[in-house]
Amino acid sequence: MKNEIVQLEFDNDIYNTIRHNIKKYRREKKLTSAQLAEMIGLSHDFIRQIESEKVGNNFSVDTLYKIAVVLEVSLDRLIEK
Repeated sequence: MKNEIVQLEFDNDIYNTIRHNIKKYRREKKLTSAQLAEMIGLSHDFIRQIESEKVGNNFSVDTLYKIAVVLEVSLDRLIEK
Protein backbone atom coordinates (compact mmCIF):
# COMPACT_ATOMS: atom_id res chain seq x y z
CA MET A 1 0.00 0.00 0.00
CA LYS A 2 1.17 3.45 -0.85
CA ASN A 3 0.96 6.24 1.63
CA GLU A 4 -1.29 8.82 0.10
CA ILE A 5 -1.27 12.42 1.14
CA VAL A 6 -4.78 13.65 1.70
CA GLN A 7 -5.42 17.25 0.78
CA LEU A 8 -7.40 18.90 3.53
CA GLU A 9 -9.54 21.94 2.99
CA PHE A 10 -9.36 24.62 5.63
CA ASP A 11 -11.68 27.58 6.02
CA ASN A 12 -9.24 30.46 5.58
CA ASP A 13 -11.90 32.85 6.77
CA ILE A 14 -12.92 30.89 9.89
CA TYR A 15 -13.32 33.93 12.16
CA ASN A 16 -15.74 35.57 9.73
CA THR A 17 -17.64 32.29 9.41
CA ILE A 18 -17.95 32.16 13.20
CA ARG A 19 -19.00 35.83 13.38
CA HIS A 20 -21.69 35.29 10.76
CA ASN A 21 -23.03 32.19 12.52
CA ILE A 22 -23.09 33.79 15.97
CA LYS A 23 -25.10 36.70 14.62
CA LYS A 24 -27.41 34.36 12.67
CA TYR A 25 -28.20 32.09 15.62
CA ARG A 26 -28.49 35.03 18.02
CA ARG A 27 -31.10 36.62 15.77
CA GLU A 28 -32.94 33.29 15.43
CA LYS A 29 -33.18 33.19 19.24
CA LYS A 30 -34.42 36.80 19.11
CA LEU A 31 -31.62 37.97 21.40
CA THR A 32 -29.89 41.32 21.22
CA SER A 33 -26.12 41.39 21.47
CA ALA A 34 -26.57 43.05 24.88
CA GLN A 35 -28.74 40.15 26.09
CA LEU A 36 -26.24 37.59 24.81
CA ALA A 37 -23.42 39.47 26.52
CA GLU A 38 -25.26 39.52 29.84
CA MET A 39 -26.04 35.80 29.62
CA ILE A 40 -22.37 34.86 29.19
CA GLY A 41 -20.94 37.50 31.51
CA LEU A 42 -19.18 39.66 28.95
CA SER A 43 -19.59 43.28 27.95
CA HIS A 44 -21.95 44.33 25.21
CA ASP A 45 -19.03 45.97 23.41
CA PHE A 46 -17.11 42.69 23.41
CA ILE A 47 -20.02 40.84 21.76
CA ARG A 48 -20.33 43.62 19.19
CA GLN A 49 -16.60 43.26 18.50
CA ILE A 50 -16.92 39.50 18.04
CA GLU A 51 -19.69 40.03 15.49
CA SER A 52 -17.83 42.83 13.70
CA GLU A 53 -15.54 42.02 10.78
CA LYS A 54 -13.54 45.17 11.55
CA VAL A 55 -12.14 43.85 14.82
CA GLY A 56 -9.32 41.38 15.30
CA ASN A 57 -9.70 37.73 16.06
CA ASN A 58 -9.80 38.02 19.81
CA PHE A 59 -12.21 35.49 21.26
CA SER A 60 -11.35 32.32 23.11
CA VAL A 61 -12.66 28.78 22.87
CA ASP A 62 -14.23 29.34 26.30
CA THR A 63 -16.17 32.35 24.97
CA LEU A 64 -17.19 30.43 21.86
CA TYR A 65 -18.40 27.53 24.03
CA LYS A 66 -20.48 29.84 26.26
CA ILE A 67 -22.05 31.49 23.23
CA ALA A 68 -22.92 28.06 21.79
CA VAL A 69 -24.57 27.01 25.06
CA VAL A 70 -26.68 30.18 25.27
CA LEU A 71 -27.67 29.94 21.60
CA GLU A 72 -28.40 26.22 22.05
CA VAL A 73 -26.25 25.18 19.09
CA SER A 74 -23.27 22.87 18.93
CA LEU A 75 -19.79 24.28 18.44
CA ASP A 76 -19.62 22.67 15.02
CA ARG A 77 -22.67 24.70 13.96
CA LEU A 78 -20.75 27.89 14.79
CA ILE A 79 -17.85 26.92 12.55
CA GLU A 80 -19.99 25.54 9.71
CA LYS A 81 -19.51 27.34 6.40
